[in-house]
Amino acid sequence: MNQKEIIERINALMVEDFEVDEAAITPEASLKETLELDSLDYIDLVVAIEQNFGFKVKPEDFQQMHTIQDFYNYVANRLEVANA
Repeated sequence: MNQKEIIERINALMVEDFEVDEAAITPEASLKETLELDSLDYIDLVVAIEQNFGFKVKPEDFQQMHTIQDFYNYVANRLEVANA
């Protein structure tokens, strides 16, 4: 899966599962403030990542994600490691 496919899948997930306005999804958007995700949404997001991308998310890894770009990079890096 390439970077474009990862971005498209994550953006679709944010719109469909979390009812985020697609226009608000930019690389620099804050997961917490801009997208208004609360702690329960973060848990749902971890589950959605695991289901959509096929790997487990460690809570300590997720705490390092602050922006959508961090999220894209995390998924891309995990998929790259899994496919290596």
